[in-house]
Amino acid sequence: MMGPTGKGTGSNAWWFLPWAIPCLLLLLWWAVSATGVIPAYLLPHPLDIAGTGYGYIFGRPEGGPYAGRFLSDAGASILRVGCGFSLAVAVGLPLGILSGRLWFVRKLMSTSVNALRAVPGITWLPLALVWFGIGMKTTIFLVAMAAFFPLYLNAASGAAQVNPLLLQAGAMMGVRRLRGTFAILLPGAISHLMTGLRLGLGISWAYLVLGELTGVPNGLGAVIMDARMLGRIDMIIVGIIVIAVIGRMSDKLLQGGMRCCFKSARRMR
Repeated sequence: MMGPTGKGTGSNAWWFLPWAIPCLLLLLWWAVSATGVIPAYLLPHPLDIAGTGYGYIFGRPEGGPYAGRFLSDAGASILRVGCGFSLAVAVGLPLGILSGRLWFVRKLMSTSVNALRAVPGITWLPLALVWFGIGMKTTIFLVAMAAFFPLYLNAASGAAQVNPLLLQAGAMMGVRRLRGTFAILLPGAISHLMTGLRLGLGISWAYLVLGELTGVPNGLGAVIMDARMLGRIDMIIVGIIVIAVIGRMSDKLLQGGMRCCFKSARRMR
């Protein structure tokens, strides 16, 4: 029996379902570590990872090379992702919406966008280092460049599929173009916009690590790179887990923000 949200009436009984795969992977990891199939220097025991993670997050600076660095590293990485993603949103969404509604903008942008998005992101790194040097500007550039394309393409697709009759009906009722954009066009394209924003945010975290591997002094990617140089596999895994958790939290915050701004987003699951 289906409830009003499209889920089964007993859906609360399935609260554990999103955790099924992580728990299975953890059990497999535990079993592999306990049996010694994979040496500990290649895949440390989960308890060792938990101890390293606890020291990284809650430890004091004098407790080790990575102890107590979490807040400064996470703050630096979140700032870089936030700046790069915001820049991509500010450019990609308006251009995508215009491209979806105006044929000459679509013709103008199509060749350039489709050519540039075929270029692997890592190939921009040497040029960014020459232009901006090692530091925040390079990372912001890489994040913005990577996030732009899913934002632009999904915004264009969403804007194009909105029925023009809805906008015409709004104009007949005295709705001005700017208000119609926010009251009709954006809600009508919300599913595509949400997809583009979530994809862009996820890619932003991936390219954050690429930007921070260039030698910046702090950041989650910098910790992973430094741990690789020192052979600290445990710290590499901790960095990966921390990025995954923060990335998931940022995705949930993005969805919550969109639902607060658009009623149509509240109907999405």
